[in-house]
Amino acid sequence: MNQLETRELAYFVTVAETLHFGQAAERLGITQPPLSRAIAQLERRVGVPLLKRTTRQVTLTGAGEVFLAECRTILAAMDTALRKTRKAAEPQRVTIAARPAAAPGILPELLAAGPEGPDGVHADVVFTYDEIGALRDGTADVALMCQSVATPGLELMELGPEWPVVLLPAGHPLADRPFLTLAEVEALPGYEAELPNEALDAMVDRVALGRLVVVVGDSVSDRLGGTVRAVSVYGYPTTQLVLAWLPDARPAASRLTATAHAVMERRTPRAVQSAEGRPKPSLGQGGSAGRQPLLHPGSRTSS
Repeated sequence: MNQLETRELAYFVTVAETLHFGQAAERLGITQPPLSRAIAQLERRVGVPLLKRTTRQVTLTGAGEVFLAECRTILAAMDTALRKTRKAAEPQRVTIAARPAAAPGILPELLAAGPEGPDGVHADVVFTYDEIGALRDGTADVALMCQSVATPGLELMELGPEWPVVLLPAGHPLADRPFLTLAEVEALPGYEAELPNEALDAMVDRVALGRLVVVVGDSVSDRLGGTVRAVSVYGYPTTQLVLAWLPDARPAASRLTATAHAVMERRTPRAVQSAEGRPKPSLGQGGSAGRQPLLHPGSRTSS
C-alpha cells in the first residue's frame, strides 16, 4: 500500500459524514471531480472498497466504517501533536483549562501574575466543560478543577479546600440561617444533587427565581450579587481545589507551580478567616458518609 496522505483521510471523513460527494466538496471548498478522483485513488491505495456508490446514494462498506473510525483517530492525533509541538516552542506560556466561573478568586490571580510573577510565565485560559479532554488533546497544559474520583492518570497539586454552600434566593426563609444541615437542603423544593452543566450566571438566575437549589463551592460567593445567598451546609464533605496535568505535561505544569503557591499563601489568611465559625462536616449528621465530593462550577465527578 502506498503511503497515505492526511489530505486524503480528511477528504474521506468528509464524504463519509455527508454521504454526498457534492456536499462534501462544498464543505471542503473544492469541486466534485477532484474529490471523486482522490477518493478513488485512496481506495486503490487501501486495496478495498470503502464506499458503495449508486445513482441515488452513497453508503459506507463494512471496511469503510472501520476506516472512518481509524481516520478520525489519526486526524485527532495529528491535531494534538501539532498543538503540543507548538506549545513546546513557547516555554514561557502556560494554558489553563477551567470551567466558566471556576474558582473566581484564584484564577484571576494566576492569570494576573504574568512574566513578573514567581514563575516568569504568561498564563492563558481556555474555558471548557471538559477540562480533562482539553489536557488530553493538548488544548491546555493544566486544569483548574475540583479533585474528584474521576482523575485517573493525572498529577495533582492541591490548592485548598472548597467549603460547601447552598444557594438560595435572598428572600428565602432559610437564607439568613448560619448553616443548614444536609437533610434540610435535600428536602428543599428544587434541590438538584447533580450540578447543572451550565454557567454560574445561569444557575444564579434560576436560584433567584426559585427554580433551583444547589450546593456549590464557597469560592463563588463573591459572584452572587444581591439576589442570591450562600448558606453553609453541615454534613456535606469539603473537597480540594487542584491544578491537574498529564505526566507528559509536567515541564509545562512546573512553570506554574511557584505562582500557584504564592497565590495560595496570599489567600491563606482569608481562607482561615472565612472558615472560622463554619460548621465542620460530620459523619454522624447529614449522611455525608459515602457521598460524592463537593462539586462547583469548575468541575463535576463525571469529568
